[in-house]
Amino acid sequence: MAAVEGVRVVRLGDVAPVALPGDSWSRVLISSSTVGTNEACMGYSVFTPGMATDDLSHEVEELAYVVSGSGELRMRDGVVGVSEGSAAYIAPHVWHTVANTGTQNLVMVFAFTSSDYPPTEHAPSRVTNYGA
Repeated sequence: MAAVEGVRVVRLGDVAPVALPGDSWSRVLISSSTVGTNEACMGYSVFTPGMATDDLSHEVEELAYVVSGSGELRMRDGVVGVSEGSAAYIAPHVWHTVANTGTQNLVMVFAFTSSDYPPTEHAPSRVTNYGA
């Protein structure tokens, strides 16, 4: 981890992965444990083909950018496709599932308006009939 006054660089390998099902993983790169004075956090996720997260609802808004691959954001009232080069805004308290419906890894950068990964409710995904 490199630091200069007012700047902190965190490399992907500096942070331990959080294991997800199907050999998928996430790393929260910018957080209070890596920066200490931040007001937002940022991470990097790799979702393998066929993987779908639990149904999630975060206390704060989420921003996501798809670096590569394709998939879906499955909400309780519909589905939004995402693919390389697209960005998504998810409002606070919106239940959503991230699903990789493609044949390659779905790689996403995410950010929250919270100094750490925000309080999040988890439930088994209830949206299963949208193409996966």
